[in-house]
Amino acid sequence: MRAEIENTVVAIEKSLNLLAQRMDRETAPHRLEEFNARVEDPTMWDDPDAAQKLMRDRQLLVDAMTNYDNIAQELADNIELIEMGEMEDDAEIVTEAENALKSLREKAAQKELEALLDGEADANDTFLEINAGAGGTESCDWANMLARMYVRWAEKKGYKVELQAEQSGDEAGIKSATYKISGHNAYGWLKSESGVHRLVRISPFDSAAKRHTSFTSVKVYPVVDDNIEIEVNPGDIRLDTYRSSGAGGQHVNTTDSAVRITHFPTGIVVTSSEKSQHQNRDIAMKALKSRLYQMELDKRSALVNEAHENAGDAGWGNQIRSYVLQPYQMVKDLRTNYETSDTKGVLDGDLDGFMAATLALDMSGKSRDAALAY
Repeated sequence: MRAEIENTVVAIEKSLNLLAQRMDRETAPHRLEEFNARVEDPTMWDDPDAAQKLMRDRQLLVDAMTNYDNIAQELADNIELIEMGEMEDDAEIVTEAENALKSLREKAAQKELEALLDGEADANDTFLEINAGAGGTESCDWANMLARMYVRWAEKKGYKVELQAEQSGDEAGIKSATYKISGHNAYGWLKSESGVHRLVRISPFDSAAKRHTSFTSVKVYPVVDDNIEIEVNPGDIRLDTYRSSGAGGQHVNTTDSAVRITHFPTGIVVTSSEKSQHQNRDIAMKALKSRLYQMELDKRSALVNEAHENAGDAGWGNQIRSYVLQPYQMVKDLRTNYETSDTKGVLDGDLDGFMAATLALDMSGKSRDAALAY
């Protein structure tokens, strides 16, 4: 086989290795037998919630096993076709099988990513909070650029985007904004975006056309599912009502009323400026519960995300990603070293490569290749 196709085969095999790890392939058949035995139990539906969870877990395992088996079989079949075509000097068969392997590589990579989105809340809708940091007007404009970037990313995914609250900048852009993004795996995809994002560019607000550095923080936390109970002591919160303000626009519904909830034990502050005080209060409380749930998820995973709990200032030393527009074009994630020179594409919402690279980090912090080395 040609070197290019050999590399394609290696990539597919690595995806298969990761799929096998995620479902624990050695024990999968035994677990499926256990699921099937429990499904046949006539008392299973005495507890509908437990039964539905059992059926979901069983289907996830079946899907994982099926995906693995199908990819492994397609890989073996096409390798065999290439070897047969080369032996018989049939270039048409070889070309057809090589093209099939290239398509299989994309399919395997997609299934690999889907397998990584198996966290407790990954399938949930999500809140996305953006706050301008060090840099004044520059950072407010940068925050607005990030908001546009994430809205475009979400729309490309077919997700529903709702603006929950927004505070305009004094001269340009926004000081802060909170969105609710709804769709399957919205939280799973976006959770890796939590942290400080750094922009380097020639300032459009500087008549001397000097290069400026701006910072904006992003926080992502899951919308709490109705089945998850989060208790909030009424004595631990303060509820304030005030007149809202926003720049308006395609994705903004401005109103005269807004609600702010402050949670004293954690210092969390959430806001909402929707159509009514009652709706605002409900949305803000859901956002608070989601933040508290996120903190609990972080504690459980022992990978406490500093962007959520110890964010510090949105400034030097805290960034997870750099977007450099001058003197060269480069976006680089400082956690994974994933980078691209297509800055326009990234700012237009092409973020899947960055998200995938971060998702592929295992619990020990190894890169995908290091974790799957063999």
